[in-house]
Amino acid sequence: MDWGRAKSVLIISFLMLNVLLGYQLWNDIREQLDANVNSAELPQDKVVLMQQKRITLSANLPSDTPKLGDLTYLLHSDVHQKSKPTELETPVDSALNFNKQGLIRAIGDEVPELEHYVYDLHNSREGVFVHHRMVDGRPMFNVKLELYNSNLKITGYLQDRIELIGRGEEKQVLPAAKVVASLIETYLKEGSVITDIQLGYHGQIFDSEKQVSAPSWRVMLEDGKIFYVHAISGEVTTDGAEDGNAEGGAKSGG
Repeated sequence: MDWGRAKSVLIISFLMLNVLLGYQLWNDIREQLDANVNSAELPQDKVVLMQQKRITLSANLPSDTPKLGDLTYLLHSDVHQKSKPTELETPVDSALNFNKQGLIRAIGDEVPELEHYVYDLHNSREGVFVHHRMVDGRPMFNVKLELYNSNLKITGYLQDRIELIGRGEEKQVLPAAKVVASLIETYLKEGSVITDIQLGYHGQIFDSEKQVSAPSWRVMLEDGKIFYVHAISGEVTTDGAEDGNAEGGAKSGG
């Protein structure tokens, strides 16, 4: 037997095994880092609880905590009244939904104040592109523009329009990390996947023209469930709140 050759083969085999094991270890570490990168701002006990409940945070945790106040406004709603969509004079290419300036050029003369609405991928559904009215760069989650599409064409729309009439005292909002920590502890079920976290305005819609929306964090889950967390008080409601189905308050402590 050629011991020199056998020794060389063994050395090469061990080296290849070490490389393979090192690569596998690096992959495991990288996956762990990726899984924890979004939860870095959470308290350690909530991270442990999240792992125990197999909750996944696939959305980034926003770091901004601006000062915001309530919005008082007059609502002229087609969406909440479940009106029949207004048909466009000429259907336009549905791809324009993803080109803001192109969309304004195409249907801006037919859809009032189109420039004040921004597309919301997470709240849209099959056949309907959902846009939200923006105020100071923040979405009003209750105020929508729905663009109806079929056969790759936008064919009609339903629109909520507002007239701002007042603003409340501005206060600093709760950090997103504190909000998510509260949801993990109290509201989220095992296996929940958080897909989007966004700061805007939300409020129960009353049978009245005058409405109030409060600064709110919207936390969306993969299964479609939505939590709205009052960004000052920490009170939690679900996506049925605008119909009067609130789930009550939650602790805002982290």
